[in-house]
Amino acid sequence: MHWRPTVHSREPCSLFAGCSAAVLSDLPASTPSPRRGSASVLASIFDPLANIFAWPFTQFYSLTGSYAFSIILITLVVMLITTPLTLKSTKSMLEMQRIQPELKRLQAQHRGDRQKLNEEMMKLYQEHKVNPLASCFPLLLQMPVFIGMFQLLRGLTRETDPKTGFFLPKHIGSTSKLYQDLSKSKEMLSWGLNLAKKPSDMFKESPGKGVLYILFVVLLAFLYWVQQRMVANRAVSPTMSAGQQKLMQYLPVGFAIFQIFFPIGLVIYYLFQTVLRIVQQQYVTRRFYGGEGSLGQLAQAAGAAAREMSKADKSAKTEDRSKGTGGQRQGSAKNAPKNAPKGRPAAGGRPGSAGGRNQPTAQRPTSPNRPTKPTKPTKPNKPQS
Repeated sequence: MHWRPTVHSREPCSLFAGCSAAVLSDLPASTPSPRRGSASVLASIFDPLANIFAWPFTQFYSLTGSYAFSIILITLVVMLITTPLTLKSTKSMLEMQRIQPELKRLQAQHRGDRQKLNEEMMKLYQEHKVNPLASCFPLLLQMPVFIGMFQLLRGLTRETDPKTGFFLPKHIGSTSKLYQDLSKSKEMLSWGLNLAKKPSDMFKESPGKGVLYILFVVLLAFLYWVQQRMVANRAVSPTMSAGQQKLMQYLPVGFAIFQIFFPIGLVIYYLFQTVLRIVQQQYVTRRFYGGEGSLGQLAQAAGAAAREMSKADKSAKTEDRSKGTGGQRQGSAKNAPKNAPKGRPAAGGRPGSAGGRNQPTAQRPTSPNRPTKPTKPTKPNKPQS
C-alpha cells in the first residue's frame, strides 16, 4: 500500500491581522510527511516565521511572475521596516560610546563594590537617556528573518509528488498563482538559476553551472566585506583590540562563504539586502558623522579617550602586580633566620660546617688518665771541619 500525499487548507493564520479575510482563507496549504523525525518537528516550530513571508511572496509573484523579483521585493519591504530601527539603534550605540570615559571612571572608582557600580551606571544611563540594549535589537531581528526566508524557500520546493516529481509547496494557498506554477514544475527557475538548488549540490551535478552559483556567493562575500569596511572605518571601540576588530571585519565574509550550503534563492535575498545596507550606511555616515561636533565625531573622540584610559589602567595593574611580587621576595629574604646554613657541606666536611676542607678542624681534648708518649730527643748536628 503506497502512501498518497494529500493537500488540505489550514485555518486562517492569526499572524496576519492586517490581511483581508479573503486572503487569509486561502492560507496555507500543507503536505503531511509520512515520517516526522526531530528535524520535522523542529521545522514545524519555525513554520509561523515562514508564514509571515509567504503571503507577501505570493502577492509579489502574482504581480511580477518572477521568483527572483519577488524575493527582491520582500527584501525591500523588510529593509523599509527595519531601517528606522537601525537608525535608532545606531544613535543609541553612539550615545553609549560617547559616555564611555565616564563609565571607565565609575569602574575605577567602584572597582571593589559591584552593587554600587551598577547603581551609578544606571543613574548615568538615565541621565543621558541611553539604553545599552537598544543597539542589539536589529542584530537580533536578522535571525528570525533568516529562518523565515530559509523555511519558506525550503517549504516551497522540498517535497515533491512521488509520481510526477513536481513540487508540493507548503505555506501558501493552493489557489494562488505561485502554488499553481510550482505544483507543475520540478525547478524554481528565475534568471537562469534554479533558486531551490544549493551551490554545493549544483557544483557536484554540473561543475559548469555550479561555477555560476558559486560566483553569486563570492559576490556576496565581497559586498559583505565592503559593508563591514564602511562600518569599521568610522567605529572606535574602547575595548576591542586591533586583532579583534580585524576578526569582526572578516567574520561576515565567512558567513557569506557558508551560504554555498543554502538555496541560491536565499543568496539572492542576502545580495540585494547587502546592496541596500551599503546605501543605508552611506546615509548613516552623512546623518551622524557629517560636520564638526556631530554625534559620530563626539563618539569617536570619546571612544579614543576610553581606549587610552583602558591602556593606562592595564599598565597600572601590571606595575602594581610586579611591585607586589618584588615586595614578597624582599620580605621573604628579611624573614630568613640568620644562623641558617648557607649551603650544603662539601665532600669531607662535617655537619654544621659550611666550608668542608678549607675550615680548620678543632683539636681533640686529651684525656687526663691517658699517658702521653715521650718525644725522642733530636741528635745534635756534627760540627763541620
